[in-house]
Amino acid sequence: MSTTPLRPATTSAFFVQSALSFGVSAVAVGTGIVYLPVDAWVRAFLTLGLLYVITSAFTLAKCVRDRQDETTVSGRVDQARLDKLLAEHDPFRVDTP
Repeated sequence: MSTTPLRPATTSAFFVQSALSFGVSAVAVGTGIVYLPVDAWVRAFLTLGLLYVITSAFTLAKCVRDRQDETTVSGRVDQARLDKLLAEHDPFRVDTP
């Protein structure tokens, strides 16, 4: 039977780097919007746009993860069925009538 891990684990350093990168980028764009020399309604529009991009990114990431999980689970089920068939198969067995 296959001994591949169910899900590749990410390191804590990669998680921290991703979280910090997200936080820094969101704060930088937010600060840029606050200090733009434009009217308040333009700032509000850009802020709503930024929030929409952030929520869309989270939604897309969830959809990609869910699709990957679906294919991984079905692949494991197919591999388990094949392993079972191969384990039960005896090429030297003679069927008696």
